[in-house]
Amino acid sequence: MKPKIIVILGPTAVGKSAVALELAQEIGAEIVNADSQLVYRYMDIGTGKPSKAERERVPHHVIDVVNPDEEFNVAMFCELAATSVDDIERRGRAIIVCGGTGLYIKALARGLFVGPAQDMSIRAALKAEIEGRGMNSLYRRLEQIDPPATSWIHPNDRQRIIRALEVYEITGKRMSEWQKEHAFGERPYDTLMIGLDRERKELYEQINRRCERMIAEGLLEEVSSLAERGYALDLKPLRSVGYRHMGLVLKGEKPLEEALELMKRDTRRLAKRQLTWFRGDKEIQWHHPNDRAKAVVTVKSFLN
Repeated sequence: MKPKIIVILGPTAVGKSAVALELAQEIGAEIVNADSQLVYRYMDIGTGKPSKAERERVPHHVIDVVNPDEEFNVAMFCELAATSVDDIERRGRAIIVCGGTGLYIKALARGLFVGPAQDMSIRAALKAEIEGRGMNSLYRRLEQIDPPATSWIHPNDRQRIIRALEVYEITGKRMSEWQKEHAFGERPYDTLMIGLDRERKELYEQINRRCERMIAEGLLEEVSSLAERGYALDLKPLRSVGYRHMGLVLKGEKPLEEALELMKRDTRRLAKRQLTWFRGDKEIQWHHPNDRAKAVVTVKSFLN
């Protein structure tokens, strides 16, 4: 029999961690992280990383595995997550995968799409465009061609932007379509997908409060500490939502109040992109985060 995994997914700030923690305690599970930012050490406040107390209550995996200046990608995630799943299953515990990085979840549950071979002439043209017109030119094109792909591709992620546009030019098919339509061969796990969502106004209020709470808890000081450790503010993890905005404050480019409002706006945009990605998956069973009793019934039925 295939190992059974329960996936708790949804947009940022919707309340995934709280639901996963409560559910894990209810069914005797351990949690495998599927958020691309939680893998980095020293980045705690801005990533919403589970606290030390929460991680003592329920074991977490694939958290704090690399430094901010080290490479991490979806293939590395799949390797670490699969190892964790095997270990948890061997010990007879239930397995919850929790996160908002759709590509990580898709790759773990259904396999990793490789795609067509690189076309060096297309890549050269795209790189020349970056040199001549800047990264924003390519990213705007990606937003027009493949909006769902922007849920996991950051505006400054040169490598992934080029790859997504390259795949589209070679095949005529969007990267997000490849990800959703690819058969992935035989699936390695028996998977229950539980999506969490709120009414848009409610979600945006949650996001705004969360951003304010991160500032109050010391996000600016956390980014300053990272800089003092020698991590450049233009590193990929530090260009993510929250860290990028506090970097603007530290560089004197924005006052804190303005940076906070930009952080709220960009977090709302991120949540919208994540929902666009997840809405395309018909296997996801959607719940309100407060309707935990219903989720527990669904999970217990799946496990039994």
